[in-house]
Amino acid sequence: MSDMLRAPAEVKFAEELDWLESVDDSPKPFSWRLSPKMVRLFILGSERADGLDREISQKWFGDRSFVERAIVTLASDRGLLLIGDPGTGKSWLAELLSAAISRNSTLVVQGTAGTTEDHIKYSWNVSMVIAKGQSRASMIPSPIMTAMENGVIGRFEELTRSTSDVQDALISILSEKYVSIPELEDDNIVFAKPGFSIIATANSRDRGVNDLSSALKRRFNFVRIPVVTNKKSEAEIVRFRTEELLRRHNIELEVPPTLLDVLLQSFADLRAASASATSDDERLESALSTAEQIGVLEDAILHSNFFGASQLTAEALAGSLVGSLARRSPEDLAILNKYWHGVVEPRSKEQSGAWSGFLEGGRQAIATLS
Repeated sequence: MSDMLRAPAEVKFAEELDWLESVDDSPKPFSWRLSPKMVRLFILGSERADGLDREISQKWFGDRSFVERAIVTLASDRGLLLIGDPGTGKSWLAELLSAAISRNSTLVVQGTAGTTEDHIKYSWNVSMVIAKGQSRASMIPSPIMTAMENGVIGRFEELTRSTSDVQDALISILSEKYVSIPELEDDNIVFAKPGFSIIATANSRDRGVNDLSSALKRRFNFVRIPVVTNKKSEAEIVRFRTEELLRRHNIELEVPPTLLDVLLQSFADLRAASASATSDDERLESALSTAEQIGVLEDAILHSNFFGASQLTAEALAGSLVGSLARRSPEDLAILNKYWHGVVEPRSKEQSGAWSGFLEGGRQAIATLS
């Protein structure tokens, strides 16, 4: 694991998964490695009422019902589509589900404008085809086909970013549960084994890019993941991800609770301003998601560690926030400048403390970018 820049969930939490599998005596659908109850427990963490001999960490912070609906869907023969705004944890939830059910979350197709039908079915090893002709040995299965052959979970990220041709090819896989290979005379059908399913993700902001057909929608159960607005839950997510970052980089740097409060409050303020704006020019281009907050804090921590006094300051946090959210010039800078003068400045006079440093750091960052 130390040789991986980012270990997949089944590697990162291998010890927990091994232990859960050893004590799991509940019925398991198909080829699942864990029962539905244990999958839920792995993702949401254990409670005292579970009566386990060890604590299982919470890895995804959201409504319990979303996780349960996702698990039930995967135990059926329908695909699962996680849909929501950017940064709501859709991909992370998909990875955790795949890790718990199949112990393999890496069978992933990334949807883009350049994704083709080959990416979800198969392609050919050209040199082997030239040397020996087309055969199963010279075929390169896609991650989805590999998932079908092994009876495990395949993932499709950003489904609505792919073209209608690719989406149509997915319909037959979800409906018929097999892929035909017309280039071969024998052994020319790959059937899905029990346990195969697909978890797809889609950003609600991509609506209109490549809308899903009615036929494809019918083959998915939709689970909508909302933006986290509960301050306590959001603080837990940011803290969880930040601690993970510090461990990965071997950084010994404390994040003062007061600065975390400043970050959370700033995003809450900016979201409220965006919701009340009457035009796109009055809204930040950023989705202002929890993932954006984590990115802002990560940038501030790394900057403080490498170029600061090895401690996180309000000035560094403000500079990171402005630098991360000011994507359009002059629109985003004007919005942030208005926020700093209209909200941060009065708040720094009332509460002083971290808000005073945050005010100064933001002013400097805005002036530098203007």
